Amino acid sequence: MRIGAHVRQDSDPIGFGERLGAEVIQMFVVDPQSWDKPQPHPQAERIKASPIDVVVHSTYQINVASTNNRLRMPSRNAVAQQAQAAAELGAFGLVVHGGHVRSDAEIEAGIVNWRKLFERQQDKGGFAVPILIENTAGGNHAMARHFDSIARLWDQVGEFGAGFCLDTCHAWAGGEELIGVVDRIRAITGRIDLVHLNSSRDEFNSGADRHANFADGTIDPQLLAEVCRTADAPVVLETPAEGIADDLAYLREHLD
Repeated sequence: MRIGAHVRQDSDPIGFGERLGAEVIQMFVVDPQSWDKPQPHPQAERIKASPIDVVVHSTYQINVASTNNRLRMPSRNAVAQQAQAAAELGAFGLVVHGGHVRSDAEIEAGIVNWRKLFERQQDKGGFAVPILIENTAGGNHAMARHFDSIARLWDQVGEFGAGFCLDTCHAWAGGEELIGVVDRIRAITGRIDLVHLNSSRDEFNSGADRHANFADGTIDPQLLAEVCRTADAPVVLETPAEGIADDLAYLREHLD
């Protein structure tokens, strides 16, 4: 089992991982709030040569489900560009949030837009790394908040080799029980490629995407350890920086 954390300082991602004793790190390839095109990373060779595995998280404003052309089209381009940049770092995938639409009437169109992302890229030879769709915490018209919605989405994108990233905070805040969550999501997607193991600052079904350290959050840390133990996938912590070393220590202690 490979356990690690999200990198706050992308200038030296491997150094960050080494200081934490991480086996895997997650990083951005551009400012997560921007539409910038990725540039070659100055430490690309060190990142590729390191025994630490790397996964890339896409930028936050990407929404390939959107029915708004001015958002959907740059989102598609950004996914392809960031997947290419991830491949150049030897990353094993690109995490992309499920996104949302503006009304229940648009949900089917949003699912179709996700399928079109893969169809159009397939015509260009596919993505440079697997796209790992992440469940989200809030939004009444989200593509991947509730597991029944994820099932509808997977019916359209599963055949293209889409991967899945399970975020425990998002599932909890989105109103999905964590007991048995690994089996439930595997029954839908057939796979879990990455776990974002986070506690939540807010209560169950709050819809709030606010991560917390294990000791401070509303999710039982033993339940988080059980998800980690059963998922059979790389695990990345996105908990607050001041407590992340303690979170990793808790996991290592309770997984032995």
